[in-house]
Amino acid sequence: MYTVKCDVAVVGAGPAGLAAAVAARENGAASVLVIERDSAPGGILQQCIHPGFGLTRYGEELTGPEYYSRFTEKAAALGVEYLLDSMVLDVDADGGKVVCVNGKYGVTCVEAGSVVLAMGCRERTRENIVIPGTRPAGLYTAGSAQRLINRQNIMVGKKVVILGSGDIGMIMARRMTLEGAEVVMVVELMDYLAGLTRNRVQCLDDFGIPLRLGHTITRIEGDKRVTGVYVAPVDENKKPILEKEEYVPCDTVLFSVGLIPENELTRKASIAVDGRTNGPTVNQYMQTTKPAVFACGNVVHVNDLVDNVSAESEQAGKYAARYAAGKFPSVQGEAVCTAGANVRYVCPQKVALSDEADNVTLYFRVLAPQRDVTLRVRCGDTVLAQKKEFRVNPGEMNSIAVNTADVAGGEIVVEVV
Repeated sequence: MYTVKCDVAVVGAGPAGLAAAVAARENGAASVLVIERDSAPGGILQQCIHPGFGLTRYGEELTGPEYYSRFTEKAAALGVEYLLDSMVLDVDADGGKVVCVNGKYGVTCVEAGSVVLAMGCRERTRENIVIPGTRPAGLYTAGSAQRLINRQNIMVGKKVVILGSGDIGMIMARRMTLEGAEVVMVVELMDYLAGLTRNRVQCLDDFGIPLRLGHTITRIEGDKRVTGVYVAPVDENKKPILEKEEYVPCDTVLFSVGLIPENELTRKASIAVDGRTNGPTVNQYMQTTKPAVFACGNVVHVNDLVDNVSAESEQAGKYAARYAAGKFPSVQGEAVCTAGANVRYVCPQKVALSDEADNVTLYFRVLAPQRDVTLRVRCGDTVLAQKKEFRVNPGEMNSIAVNTADVAGGEIVVEVV
């Protein structure tokens, strides 16, 4: 077996992995190796040729390739190394080993002082949501269609219905329109938007594409190719009202119905997984329940902005480097972060208490839309932080910072009131 040694091994060369690798080198890791199954770094951003990235981090609109190239340029300058075309098979969370396979070296063992998991996420498919009907050509996840059009120059259809108002779905509604297709409608099961409001404005409203909230596809029809779908409104229990069903002719259906963190390796390594995020449980250092393993990006929880991914991943890279060097903070206790009123989940799930007091950003999503609210963090009856928001929506991430010096331990509750 071919063996490689490094201080920090990063699994995944998307925006999370790149940010973590750069941060690890900047924080003292002498050698950082990024293991990537694709033939080039960049991850999903390779196919995201639309602008809108980097507004928070850089104060300007970048395309996906422009955004990740800033990290690859830094990585090259810092001497980050890559093992490309390599599929990771196993992570030994206790021994700090990553086993992968590639065409050049065959089965390879990477021995590292610490490991950062940055595998990203995958799309839910038609099978995940169980839509009845035939199985013709013309059914794609929105991300698959995006890759075919933007990277392989393959047009996927001419008359399109999109199920789900996730960000990729709305962006693909605009992209298909710009390529000359007719996007008949975007259908959303919930009675609120699943993605960012700015994408609704820029991708649907600006192009006159109808959005049907509180509706779903009930059947797909077609033999060799999709010929149409049946669309119906849903009741308060999200059950289709079939007597109001209508037939919508189309030759293509795109599914934008949610993302699932890629956590097969995480579970295999016996790392605790949060049932709400489907990602590993982490503390503010992005450290998992296996001390030598850190995690970041969409493998932890699905983010709406790549800027948030970069910020979290830099934390993972920084503390992975410190762990490998034996300079990790000495933890005396921890506080558990709990979802309070109208909060679905909180990340990180734990706040480690050490002699290094620092501001910790808690990211969370709400359960339902609300207006004129206060975001509040409390420990018992003590309010640690709060701020006003004009509105909150499940499709958009919220965040609030607390200082660990103010946390005594026990339970930290994040609530929207």
